[in-house]
Amino acid sequence: MEENIEMVGKSFVDHFYHLFDNDRASLSSLYQPTSMLTFEGQKIQGVEDISAKLRQLPFDQSRHQISTIDSQPCSSTGGIVIFVSGSLQLPGEEHLLRFSQMFHLVPTLQGSFYVLNDIFRLNYG
Repeated sequence: MEENIEMVGKSFVDHFYHLFDNDRASLSSLYQPTSMLTFEGQKIQGVEDISAKLRQLPFDQSRHQISTIDSQPCSSTGGIVIFVSGSLQLPGEEHLLRFSQMFHLVPTLQGSFYVLNDIFRLNYG
């Protein structure tokens, strides 16, 4: 069970950041109307508003480098909680930006997962 949780967590993280870096508009398929994103303290709910926030970020290109992925089962939802740390490279920026992100994935009736909660923070200092 634990190995499966870790495998799903890693697969999701690989997929999420690949889409973010290469086809950000496609990230909307990972969210539902009840999904919530907290981005640097700003709370955003619903697929449309989350997609708009991600499309309006002040950079078109990015490259994520993942350092750690920690995954846990969530018995109350049958889902998975994933915590990610890593670095973000933006065009024209000399220094990498460190970040942390948490996802709460919840199973769908179709047998896949969607992002119910997503919290993103840059790590300063």
